[in-house]
Order: sequence, then C-alpha cells, then structure tokens
Amino acid sequence: MKNYAILIFSLLLLSAGAMQAHTLADKGSITGKVIEEVGALPIPSAVVAVYELNAERPFQTTATDENGVFKFNALKYGTYKVKVSFVGFASLTINEVILTEKDFERNLGTLKLGSDQNNLSEVTITAEKPVIEFAADKITYNVDKSILAEGSTATDILKNVPMVQVDIDGNATISGKRSTRIFIDGKPSDYMTSNIADLLNVLPSDAIEKIEVMTNPPARYSGDGEGVINIVMKKGFAIGFNGNAGITAGLQGNTNMNTNASYRSKNYSLTGGAAYRSNIGKSTSHSYRENFDLLKDTTFYYDNYASNRSNSNGGNFRAGLDWDISSQQNLRVTSNFNTNNSSSRAGTDFNFLNEDFALKRVRNQISTADGSSHNFVFNADYSIKGTESGDKLSIGLTYNTNNNDNLRIQDQKYSLPVTGKPSLRENTNGTGNDGLTFNIDYDRPVFKKRDQLEAGLMYNYRRNNNDQLVRDFDFVTQQYVISEKLSNEFRYNERIFAGYTSYNYRGKSIGVKAGVRAELTDVDFDLSTGSNYNVKPYLSLFPNISINHFFKKRYNIGATYSVRINRPREIALNPQINDNDTLNISYGNPGLVPAYTHQMDISFGAFGEQWSFTPRLSYSTSSGVIERYRAVTVTDGVAKSETSYYNVGANDIFGLILIGNYRPNKKLSTNANLTLTQSNYRSSLNSALNRKGLSIRSALGLSMQLPLKTAFEANVNYANNVNAQGRAKGSVTSSLAARKVFFKNRLNARISVSDPFGRRNNSLFSEGVNFRLQSYSTSNTSNVTLSLSYRFTKIKKVPPPPKPN
Repeated sequence: MKNYAILIFSLLLLSAGAMQAHTLADKGSITGKVIEEVGALPIPSAVVAVYELNAERPFQTTATDENGVFKFNALKYGTYKVKVSFVGFASLTINEVILTEKDFERNLGTLKLGSDQNNLSEVTITAEKPVIEFAADKITYNVDKSILAEGSTATDILKNVPMVQVDIDGNATISGKRSTRIFIDGKPSDYMTSNIADLLNVLPSDAIEKIEVMTNPPARYSGDGEGVINIVMKKGFAIGFNGNAGITAGLQGNTNMNTNASYRSKNYSLTGGAAYRSNIGKSTSHSYRENFDLLKDTTFYYDNYASNRSNSNGGNFRAGLDWDISSQQNLRVTSNFNTNNSSSRAGTDFNFLNEDFALKRVRNQISTADGSSHNFVFNADYSIKGTESGDKLSIGLTYNTNNNDNLRIQDQKYSLPVTGKPSLRENTNGTGNDGLTFNIDYDRPVFKKRDQLEAGLMYNYRRNNNDQLVRDFDFVTQQYVISEKLSNEFRYNERIFAGYTSYNYRGKSIGVKAGVRAELTDVDFDLSTGSNYNVKPYLSLFPNISINHFFKKRYNIGATYSVRINRPREIALNPQINDNDTLNISYGNPGLVPAYTHQMDISFGAFGEQWSFTPRLSYSTSSGVIERYRAVTVTDGVAKSETSYYNVGANDIFGLILIGNYRPNKKLSTNANLTLTQSNYRSSLNSALNRKGLSIRSALGLSMQLPLKTAFEANVNYANNVNAQGRAKGSVTSSLAARKVFFKNRLNARISVSDPFGRRNNSLFSEGVNFRLQSYSTSNTSNVTLSLSYRFTKIKKVPPPPKPN
C-alpha cells in the first residue's frame, strides 16, 4: 500500500506540474508590420485591434511604432481576428489567426494598406502564409511552410525555389542568368568563403526563415552579378526560451543532425545552433568525343567511362546576440563557423579509337582525393533611430576567414599497349580566403513621411591565396620530384569602394524607386613565378529604376531597369593548371575583363483570394560575356582539350517567366512556374559561338493538409539550358514528403523520397570547329529519408496590458 501511495502521490505531482506548465505555456503573441501598398514605406500610429472569435468588441488595441511594427503579448491559445486601420487607407482584416502550442507566436509579416479614395472599402485576407509569395520585384520562399525543407540543408531548399537552379555540384543560380550572387542576411556570402557550395550544403534549413530571389536588386545591394539570392536567417524573436532538435537519416547513408535554441528577454535575445551532416555520393559518367584532324582530313574518337564514390561530413555552429540598448538603439552580433571534410575515389578508363573505330589505346586511372575546409564569419550591426524624424542610421562590420586544404593522387597505367609507361602524381592545394566589409546606411522619410530617401557607403577588402604543389613520382629513383611547370602560388587582392543613393516616391496608385550605385574597384594579383598583374582601378555606375502601378486592389503592372557587372574572380583568373585528365586540362585566364549587362523587366500581377498569376517579360544585353570555352588541338593523332574562361563576346537574352499559385481551400495549395529564355551569342572568337538557343526551366509543386495531423508535399523540376558552345540538358527531378505530428504538435515525423522514378541524369553537348563532345552522368539522388524533430518551449509569463475603456 505504501508503494501505491507513493506512486499515486508522484502522479499527482506530475499532473500538477504538467497543468502548471500548460498554464504558463498557454500564452502567445501576434506581431506584424504595416506599410503602404504603393511605395512600401512604414505607417506609424496605425490602429491595430485584435478580436476574439465572434466578438464584436476588440480584446486588445495598440498602435504601430515609427517603423510600422506592432505586437500583442500574453494571448491565450485560440482563434483571433486582427484589424488594421489608418486615416486615408482602406482597412485590412486578417481572419483566422490561430495560436496553438506549436504556433504560439504568429508573425503576420508585412501588411499592406491600399489607398482608400472613398474611405468605405475594406480588404479581408488570410493570415496563413503560402510556401511561395510573389511580388513585382522578387519571389519569396517561406522555408517554415515547406515540409520538404524540414531536416534538410540550404542546398536542398534551393532546388525547389522558383527560378532557381542547382547543379550537380551544389551551385545555385537564377534561371536565365549567367552569374548569381548568394547573400546571407543582405551580405554577400561569396566574400565569406571560397566555396559557397560547401557553406550551403551544411547550413541547416531549420535556421533559415525565407529565401528571396531578386532579378533586379535595388541600389543598396552590390552591383556584382545579374541577380541575387538572399537567404534570411531566423532571428529568434520568441518570448522566453524555445528551440528544436532534429535528426535525419537516409537509405543512401546520409545523416543530418541539428539543434537550434533562443532565449528572449525584455531587452535582448540570445540565439544559437549546431548541425552535423554526413553524406555518401556515388556517380558514373560516360564521355564520347569526336576529334577532327583538319590537316589530315581524318576523324578519331575518345570513349571514356568513369565511376566515383565520395564521403563528406561537416558541421555548422552559430551564435548571436540581439540587444535593444534603448528604444532607439540596437546592436546585433552574430558568428558562424563551418567545417567540412571529404574523401573520394574515382576510376576512369580512357579509350582511344581510330577512324575505323578500332581500339588502339587504353589508359586506366585511379584518383583519390582528401580535403578539408574551415570557415569563420563574424558580423556586428549597430542601428540608431530618430525619435521624431523617423530616420535610421545603420553601421555594419563583417570579418571572415576561410581555408581549404586538398590532396589528390593520380595513378595512371596502360592496359593497351602494355608497354605504355605508368605515372604517379601527387597534387596538394591550399587556399586561404580573408575578407573585411564595412558599411554605413542611412534611411530618412521625407515630405511628411510620404517618400523615402536612402544613402550608404561600403568598403570591402578581400585577399585570396592559392598554393598548388605538384610532384611526379620518379620510378627510377623511387622519389617524388616537384613539377616546376604545374606548381605555383596565386595571390589575389580586391578592394571595392562603393556609395549609393536612392529615392522612393509614393503616389496614390504609382510607386517609383530610382537609385544609382557607384563602385571603384582596385584589383591586383601575382604568381610565384614572378608574373604580376595590376588591373587599373576602374569606376562603374549602376543605375536602377522601378515603376509599379496598382489598380483595382488586385492588379499591378511594373517595369524595372538596371545595369549589372560580372567581375572575373580568382577561380576564373588563376592560370594554375588542373590536369586530373592530361588530355582534358583546364586553367584560368588572367586577361579577363569585367562584363556589363543592361537588363529590364516588365511584369504584371493579378491576385485573388485563392490564386495569383504573375507573368514577366525580360530582356538583357551583355558585352564581354565570361564563359568557359573549350579548344581542341590535334598533334600526331593525339587530341588535347584545353578549357579556360574567356570574354566570349556579346549575348542577348529574351525571357518569358510565368509564375502562379492556386489555393482552392486552406488545406490545398499548388504552385507552378515556367521560364523560357532565348539566347543569341555573337562572337569573333569562334564561329561555333554564333548560335541561338532556347533554355527551359519549369517546376510544379503541391502541398496538402490531411486529417490526423498529417500533411503531404511534392515537387517536380525540369531544366534544359543552352551555353556558348552547346547545351546542358538535365532530366526531370522530383521529390515528395509526408509529415505527421505527435505529442501536442511537439514531435514531427517526416518521410521524404527524392527522385523516386530514377537516378538524376545530366547530359552535356558541346562542339567546336574540330570536335564534337557528348557527356552523360548519373548520381545517386534516389533516396528515402526519415526525419524526427522535437520542439521544446518555455514561455515567459507576461501580464496582459489593460483593456481599453
């Protein structure tokens, strides 16, 4: 009996503790920001009221601050209605704002008030954000609304973002654009690491809030690149302590573990996170090249087969502090550390066939590689706001350091003829990348806060060192001997001074934003062989203008124009030779010059309560286009391919982009996009470059909320792109996932399948005056993964504000 009494007493204590925890946790918050529909400037002093379900009188009422931000604290779980109103604007009502134990903190995002000429109309919308949001100037992918994004990495997410294409190496680009810059929280990530793919492949999706795709970035952004993909990280705004931990495992041997936590007090918040990723990659490839000996009027062939297996693992660690020093001052400090390790083993058979297709020579090669990289980034941002004018001054500092070390060993032997001499080569490569960025930005509302004036300055310094040591094994002396021809150190220094200003005009139905950015670039680089390259500093101007017209509260038409630059970076400039295949070598070109692009868009948007459709026409013309170019030389029946970067000539691109979504009800959402781009190359480098070609990129997505707290999501993608010398054709890729929640929405279980209909296939067709190349590759993308994620929360109890009289 005594034991039963103790057991019953313990259960009562646990029940009481659970009830108390439930009472403390049964508090939520609703936040948002109110801006003008035309011009997007914040609206201070707008009246925001929250209503309980079916109530006629507001439960709480507040006013937006000088930045248009509002917040309601200490709300019980349930369903609410939020109404926003301001003199001269149509009122806005947000229905069915649901607070639960899982979604106890609802951010309604940016709420746009339209001009109200009759002062009688009212707009009603739903508070539930879709996975994809479309606007005239950008596309936003809300990561936390996607099931496929859970328990994955930034690379996985980008594969399903409209207009974004991710190649087999993990490099993300905007469809129809030759150069794309990846930004993180508005800062260029390519200044932070020498290999952005490594950074994205380890960055956990649970740390990402949304991804923005901008084809014509405003003047505040760097002029480099024809488009920008901005990854916005979560800032941890929850009250009290909250976080999550998850693990993902797949049949291919891939694993992913991550945890994120944040604590928010009255004046500051602390955030932190850690992630670990392990992956196994398998691929096969087949390359078939016809070589034309124009002098002897003969043809011979290379028929090569290869297989590769790789193992990689890496970690990501993050920490941040967001401190409201006062009601006008804020300091935000973040740090990020990434580490990656990889190893691979590849076998290749190089087959030589004469003009009668007879096998004359077979070379077998085994390549092993080991690599490691470490990257650290530190950010500090300070801002101060004016009390009456509404102006804001922001100062930012970013420091980064990155290093990569790689070792590759090539063992080559001939099986035909057997008298062929073997070779053994060791290649070590070390890369260091350091950078410092300083920026200052000033924003000020003018003309009674109708318009907005922005200005800023930036300085960026980056240093890159690449040290390559190549040693060949001497079978006579049984020692390695340094190859002086292939060994070298490449040192690159870049300094960019920039200033910008922009003005945002807001009329009743028309918004105009115009700006100009000036960048002074100073670059120098040299080789250990004594070759020095000092590029004369050059000044570039980047005008930018966008016009948007809104009418009938559901349509808008816009036009944009901007000038962009594609600067040659160290990868394209470094003349060090990569001879992993001695008959197909590649190297950089130190003689490259920047390429400039003039680009413009015309967009139309139509929005209904359940659908949206945003077609867009684009045109760009570029001079000095930088692309990889292959040349083949034939000597005594041996064809040697050399690939490098060149300013291949000019290119015009016409594009048609169709983007839309349809939500017939709250539980079903579909989205689709189609991008068609027609390219026209003009070059005196090679007549083979004077070609026209159509590139196609399309995607289709579906998400459903099902009974029993389950959900389903699926995506299908297709890409087929033209380049200066041929075409890269990718097969259809697909993914699907299902999720179920347990334990009062705290535990999420997800199963996902990638490429269920077969492995990913990639095809490349390329040709020149004396060769024709066809390459095929497959990789083990077909996979099934299981993810578990648990959310832990401890809400700080805040007394509710007094109700209005």
